[in-house]
Amino acid sequence: MKYPATDYSHRFARHFDELKWLYMELYHNDEEAFDYFCRMLKRCWEERKTALRNQDKKRESDPSWYRRRDLLGMMLYVNAFAGDLNGVKKKLKYVKECGVNYLHLMPLLETPKGRSDGGYAVSDFRTVQPELGTMEDLESLADACRKAGVCLCLDFVMNHTSEDHEWAKRARAGEPGYRERYFFYDSWDIPREFEKTVPQVFPTTAPGSFTQLDDGQIVMTNFYPYQWDLNYANPAVFNDMTENLLYLANRGIDVIRLDAIPYIWKELGTDCRNLPQVHTLARMLRMVCEIVCPSVLLLGEVVMEPSKVAPYFGTPEKPECHMLYNVTTMASTWHTVATGDASLLKRQMEIISGLPKDFLFLNYLRCHDDIGWGLDYPWLAQNFGIREVDHKKYLNDWFTGKWPGSDSRGELYNDDPRLGDARLCGTTASLCGVEAADYEQDPAKLEQAIARDLTLHAWMLSQSGIPVIYSGDEIGQLNDWSYHDDPDKRDDSRYIHRGNLPWELAKLRTNPETREGKQFQGLRRLTELRAAEPCFDAGADLWAEDSGNPHVLALCRRMDGRELICLFNFSREFVHAGVNRDGGYTELMYGTHYDDIHSIELYPDSFAWLLRD
Repeated sequence: MKYPATDYSHRFARHFDELKWLYMELYHNDEEAFDYFCRMLKRCWEERKTALRNQDKKRESDPSWYRRRDLLGMMLYVNAFAGDLNGVKKKLKYVKECGVNYLHLMPLLETPKGRSDGGYAVSDFRTVQPELGTMEDLESLADACRKAGVCLCLDFVMNHTSEDHEWAKRARAGEPGYRERYFFYDSWDIPREFEKTVPQVFPTTAPGSFTQLDDGQIVMTNFYPYQWDLNYANPAVFNDMTENLLYLANRGIDVIRLDAIPYIWKELGTDCRNLPQVHTLARMLRMVCEIVCPSVLLLGEVVMEPSKVAPYFGTPEKPECHMLYNVTTMASTWHTVATGDASLLKRQMEIISGLPKDFLFLNYLRCHDDIGWGLDYPWLAQNFGIREVDHKKYLNDWFTGKWPGSDSRGELYNDDPRLGDARLCGTTASLCGVEAADYEQDPAKLEQAIARDLTLHAWMLSQSGIPVIYSGDEIGQLNDWSYHDDPDKRDDSRYIHRGNLPWELAKLRTNPETREGKQFQGLRRLTELRAAEPCFDAGADLWAEDSGNPHVLALCRRMDGRELICLFNFSREFVHAGVNRDGGYTELMYGTHYDDIHSIELYPDSFAWLLRD
């Protein structure tokens, strides 16, 4: 079906000069490749159905639609949540009951069994894993989400393909035009030069950055041997991967998560991270979406400190990603849970509050991945005498329950005794002590663990941006230790927090006498308060203040004359803390009134949302 091209033509004309200039500079004036690229964009726009075009127009007229304070995300694995895509569609009522209107489906495209890296080794970008359904099922789910007012997010694994991808098979066979889509070498001469400067991603489980195939050929594999890095210096790779992205957008996906985007450009003699060409590619992808599917957002996965994350927003004149992950705050949060000292978290918020308000972060406590201890160790050493290796061991001992007094129950991931380094896995509830208290049948300990869990969620909701909960956290899902019995999972401890949602326990969410009910209703109350209070708006002024107590973080939010003071006690003791304010304040969660908040008493592992009267 043909549509009037007026909207497309205007958008294309608006971006054409910059798009062509960047493309030609990157690909050495390859006119033929650029002509193909432009024709491909037009073809993808023509294939975009009416419902999506209507959504494009609606969101174009409201460019800040995704900055609303009532947006609440949930990330989930389709099979663990509801079996398959049709199962997720049937569970949309539950999703809405959770207050969720942004649904991130973890990788679901076709991957080889046993060589998938959790779905990040894609063998076909246009086929769903058969056990999860079909591409038609995904589009049907997207249609249902759109009608229900739920945005759908999907990962786009752009740094590499599976070794089973058609391109990889043709490259291995020596077919012209396909070997050049990857980094193939006949000897180790150049790979050894690369490895002099390129850090290893998984030094324990997948050492090195290259793999030698059975026939002697050597291919770049920064992540795992079965994930072959794509060569974006080849315009055919960028053209075809862009078309794959637009194919998913045309199925109704609202948010495309650009997986491992800092890695996508390789240059000999560099660390192959965050190179300038990466930002050129990100900028072109942003313009592509604004031309073909302007209602679609780009979410950048940049697992680095804020100074390296912020550039992926681009500039106001030349934006790149719409949103980025706030991974450093997540790691700093768990450090604070273990130490009880809020100093590092306060410093983190001072850095983030100094960034432009236009920068929109996705905030989370837990995700599908491990917790890496990428903290500000120079600052910790200078102010507290903390040494990196010793501190990582302390944190891992604390969260695996080895440290005296710890009720956390987690497991290590990628433990490297040589370097004294390891990452951490576990559900939010188990890391907060809920699992230990539940096992010991200790009511007092359980109440404190639940309070700690809700306080951490309140902290996440208090940050600016889009809060995202991990499926199961709404009912305090515990670790799934059964993964040890599955030969396909036992070598990857991340499966400890990827267990199936316990629907029998989820039924208890309406009963406030149960643990699940307390956690579900407590979190739901928090999200409702956030959606209703203007101080949580993304455009609010945000800063950290001195609380008068090292265990307590004070976060201040101000919007249109309204002021909200957020206090978080990371201590397991009663404390007094506050900020230097006169006048009355009312606590939103429990309705307590304070004539002043210079110093108020906080329960162990508790918080207070204090709204100025």
